[in-house]
Order: sequence, then C-alpha cells, then structure tokens
Amino acid sequence: MTTMTKQEMQHMIAQRVAKELKGPMSVNLGIGIPTLVAEYMEDDDIYLHTENGLLGVTDVEEEDIDPNLVNAGKLPVGEAVGAAYFNSSESFAMIRGGHVDAAILGALQVDEHGVIANWAVPGKNIMGVGGAMDLLVGAKKVYVTMTHTSKDGSPKLLKECTYPITSTRSVDMIFTELAVFEVTEDKQLRLVELMPGATIEEVREKTEAAFIE
Repeated sequence: MTTMTKQEMQHMIAQRVAKELKGPMSVNLGIGIPTLVAEYMEDDDIYLHTENGLLGVTDVEEEDIDPNLVNAGKLPVGEAVGAAYFNSSESFAMIRGGHVDAAILGALQVDEHGVIANWAVPGKNIMGVGGAMDLLVGAKKVYVTMTHTSKDGSPKLLKECTYPITSTRSVDMIFTELAVFEVTEDKQLRLVELMPGATIEEVREKTEAAFIE
C-alpha cells in the first residue's frame, strides 16, 4: 500500500464514508475519524446530530467559538440556520425512537459478524460507553470507521472481539484505509471495495475475520 500519514489515512476514510450519505437524513458523528466526515458532505439535506442536544451542527471558525456550544466529544461546534436545541433526555429519545437515520462510529475491534467493541480496553482507564450503545440500537444505519490494524500491526477485524462489545447489533458497513465491507443479511462480512493503493492480498493478510468477496 502507498505510504500515507495518519492524517491522510483518516481523511481518506472520512471522504469515502461521506459518499454513502444521501439526504434528507439526520446523521450522528462519533469521536475521531467520524468528525472528519462533515468536511466532505456536499448534501444540504443532511443534518448533523449530537447527543448532548443539537440538531444542525456545523463547523465553527476559531474567532466565533462559543465555549458553551460543544458536541458530545467536547469539541467546539457551530449551529446551522434552523438548528434545534433540546435536552439530553429528548436527544436520546430521538436516538432510541429510531429518528436518527445514520450513526458513524469509531471502533477498536469488529468481529466477523459486524459486532463492534468501541468503548473499553481491558486494563486501561474507562471513560464510559457514552451514546454508542444507544446509537447501535436506535440508528437506522450504522457505519464504522477505523484503521485496519492496531499500532502493533495486529488485525482489528477479528473472528471474535476480545474487548467488551458495545451492542449485539451488527453494523451495516465498515470503512478502513484498506477496504470497505458491508454486513450481509446473514451476518457475514462482504468485501465491496478496495481503497486506493490497497491489494486483496494485503487485506487478506491483515484481516483475521472471515469475509466473502
């Protein structure tokens, strides 16, 4: 694979995910790579949701930052024209009630049935599951973004997650710097696309989970 910086890899993944989003729809962006997806969305009928209470999230210039206006990851955000505010309980009622069309989440591991672990690493400090569990249950579609391997080169697409899973629900699609997978109705991973510069041999070598082509 062509050598890329971490930042280039993350942006490539985010740009590819953005192609899946067709409005009108509400989309919740998780922490990490998912936040970059907003930079590549060209559809004005996509409304970004943050579970701490805002629908209509936009980027904000540094000189316009309001310290009281942040997303669930505590990052400064702006508000689109017509944005709506609500309290946290109403926000989670939207999620649990199936009113969020898509959630884009990061993941630490994914198993070969599309079940993810994204909130705790055994032996390390745990910040809490946040809204990820609710989004996995309530969002109509769930897309996962992550690097294909860990820092030590070990696969992150596994036969079975070794970290605590977030939900028993399978996600819909997985995007890495090497490949795009979809989860079929019978809960198998299907390779649908190689990312630029990747080869099928590299994907096989770096993927422990079984997948179909």
